[in-house]
Amino acid sequence: MSLPAACRLLRSTLRTQLVPVANLSSKPAKHVISGVDQAIAMTAFFVAILGPSGWVLSHLEDYKNK
Repeated sequence: MSLPAACRLLRSTLRTQLVPVANLSSKPAKHVISGVDQAIAMTAFFVAILGPSGWVLSHLEDYKNK
């Protein structure tokens, strides 16, 4: 395949790809969430995500010995 043909093929594939555009609109929040509520929610998410992985990493040597 010659270089101009490869360039033409590359240009045609790049030109036909369309990125869909999402129709998003932002509105004010329906309910105001206080900072304390946000802190509790973030803490719960962090514990739920990082807790099990921290448990596994802290007991990794125990799992290796089994």
